Amino acid sequence: MSAEFNDEQISMQHGSGGQATRRLVDGLFAAALSNDVLDAMGDAAILSAGGLRLAMTTDTFVVSPHTFPGGSIGSLAVHGTVNDLAVSGAEPIGLTAGFVLEAGLEVEQLREQVRAMSDAAREAGVSVIAGDTKVVENGRADGMYINTAGVGLVREEARLDPALVQPGDAVLVSGPIGDHGIAIMIARDEIDIESDLGSDSRSVLPLTRALIDTLGSSIRWMRDATRGGVATVLNELAESSRAGVIVEEAAVPLRDEVRGACELLGLDPLHVANEGQFIAVVDGSRADEALDALGGVSGGESACRIGTITEEHRGRVIGQTEFGGKRVIDVLVGDPLPRIC
Repeated sequence: MSAEFNDEQISMQHGSGGQATRRLVDGLFAAALSNDVLDAMGDAAILSAGGLRLAMTTDTFVVSPHTFPGGSIGSLAVHGTVNDLAVSGAEPIGLTAGFVLEAGLEVEQLREQVRAMSDAAREAGVSVIAGDTKVVENGRADGMYINTAGVGLVREEARLDPALVQPGDAVLVSGPIGDHGIAIMIARDEIDIESDLGSDSRSVLPLTRALIDTLGSSIRWMRDATRGGVATVLNELAESSRAGVIVEEAAVPLRDEVRGACELLGLDPLHVANEGQFIAVVDGSRADEALDALGGVSGGESACRIGTITEEHRGRVIGQTEFGGKRVIDVLVGDPLPRIC
């Protein structure tokens, strides 16, 4: 756990998913609320009840604009929570939804987001079973914020733990990275390019199901690469497992629009947010089986191996460049893209 949080004010960087976020979460929230379940710091808390393993997670969505190419705050609220359960090896049981609405919000805008939430939940095969609504003064909530929580039943075959990661294990990604973050930038007119790029916001549950069905306990660990991107979640894995991670950067799948936008803005695609992709570490001898399983599911055709767990560089993520060089891939510093989820 990091040192005590001593910043005097909260800034946008504290919501980036990078170093500032980790200092806030570890040094203030986790330090005050520490317990065995919370300290595990996974995408979902794993609880035992009545002989069952349950996963529970919560998330708050403040994305701007509310509707963007490929999704909206309503669908994103469902996808984000379902995905946190899915990469924890769980089958979702139900979701809750809390709305903070700003006085003056057009009812049709609210209706649009509730419809999007309903459609996303139906497609994911999960129900919204409870909720809450609050209204605040005009100018206090950017139209609306949405909080969702979810509970799921962890599959018996899923025994996911960074401590299980071993040298020689394969690092997989479920598809092209960076679509969500760049699509949001384009929707805000922050990049002067023409593109049909859309957010990758989706449920990854069909993909994690296929992976668990095929590999079972040969899956060591999974995380969805949201705020802070692939680089941040791999650094969290390296730190918690005390293993090294080698990333073959030429193998990382990127759309041309994402690559071009990142070059234009000086961003590392590995730091750009995703909302429908996840990282999995699996037994290296079964990597091909895993990729076949993912490729057999709609939306998993671009899944690929991007790296390997190693005994070297313990606690670090090292990028192997296409020119044969190496670089340290660190956690996101700063806040190149606020309010992406």
